Amino acid sequence: MKIQLSDRFTYGKLIRFTLPSIAMMIFTSIYSVVDGFFVSNFAGEVAFSAVNLIMPFLMIVATVGFMFGTGGTAIVANTFGKGDRQKANRYFSLFVYTAFTLGAFFAILGFIFIRPIASLLGAKGDLLEHCIVYGRIILITLPFFVLQLVFQSFFVAAERPRLGLFVTAAAGITNMVLDAVLVTLLPLEYKLAGAAIATAFSQFIGGVIPLIYFFKKNSSILRLGKTRFDGKAILKACTNGSSEFMSNVSMSIVGMLYNLQLLKFAGETGVAAYGVMMYVSMIFSATFIGYSIGIAPIFAYHDGAKNYDELKGLLKKSLRLLGISGIVMVTAAQLFAVPLAHLFVGYNKELMTLTVSGFRIFAIAFPFMGFAIFGSGFFTSLNDGLTSAMISFLRTLVFQLSAVLLLPKIWGINGIWVSIIVAEVMAVTFTSVFLIIKRKKYHY
Repeated sequence: MKIQLSDRFTYGKLIRFTLPSIAMMIFTSIYSVVDGFFVSNFAGEVAFSAVNLIMPFLMIVATVGFMFGTGGTAIVANTFGKGDRQKANRYFSLFVYTAFTLGAFFAILGFIFIRPIASLLGAKGDLLEHCIVYGRIILITLPFFVLQLVFQSFFVAAERPRLGLFVTAAAGITNMVLDAVLVTLLPLEYKLAGAAIATAFSQFIGGVIPLIYFFKKNSSILRLGKTRFDGKAILKACTNGSSEFMSNVSMSIVGMLYNLQLLKFAGETGVAAYGVMMYVSMIFSATFIGYSIGIAPIFAYHDGAKNYDELKGLLKKSLRLLGISGIVMVTAAQLFAVPLAHLFVGYNKELMTLTVSGFRIFAIAFPFMGFAIFGSGFFTSLNDGLTSAMISFLRTLVFQLSAVLLLPKIWGINGIWVSIIVAEVMAVTFTSVFLIIKRKKYHY
């Protein structure tokens, strides 16, 4: 039976509805991990370091997709909850068109200025040239990646989360197959370009398939069509999604700082080790991000419909599920640290030792990370972009930035790994404060 946003949700129904979004984000992370696996094992440590060095910049450029996806979904789902279907579809079309246009604009700027940007991030010599090659190829299809990020949220609002999973799977399989062909068969000097081409094709597919689906007559509650410019709605979507925008931009900035600190303390080996941790942690954090994306339209709908008892029940169920998931994840991370590290850097004993020890420290942050990610997404779904942005801003730009600057002075390279734990604990503390303060306002 089809689950609708207006339903009353038990634990089972909630898990079934959010599971495709969780799987979608995990699958996205897995095919990114596969990309890293092929680059690391077939193109070498310098190429792998280049990908990890330039990737934070690429994610900053693509973050406009997260902003309009999460921020726009809250508005569209809330409008549906109020019973205005036509207006909801106008908003949907407006947000998609605006995100694509901005994505194209930022991609052009990035393509032009990629060399000075990579130099600013600390790349020199071969590392710099690798960054430029990889970055420019990815930027060619970046507007479609922006669309993919937008539609990941809107598939849930359209009550078609499984279709969103299908699109992500199609894009991911394309990336994996092309990686296996291009990276393994091309000469060494072209392997990194092959990996970038594989990713670019997958981004194109991830953006085009949902674009075609929503333009055609379909069985979902959303459809792309005519709209009109509405600066107020765009500003509201940006405000709602500012937390996700802030979170992704801040995390990318922090990632750049991590790389600079690691270059200082451990050279390119440290950057490669951090890259492995980022790839693996993406799979774990994807569960929390996927759950937040999956449940956000439900919160927005019931807030618009003023079903406050259901809203309160959903919040309690979510906090319990997140607590259980966090415990499972940190346990799994400790158990599988060695085989996961070996998968990427088994060819280098020193690099593997550094990766395993760092990841085991880093992984302690997972339970706290889940609550902070959910808290930010929860306030976005209630159209409280300011509170959501505050959580994201404190979590990433303030706490992580401060920790990664200060703690290495005390504990050296281990201070870099510990910094994420300190930042996430502080973020959860402030998230709890906001949840308590806002209870009466949002009736939960």
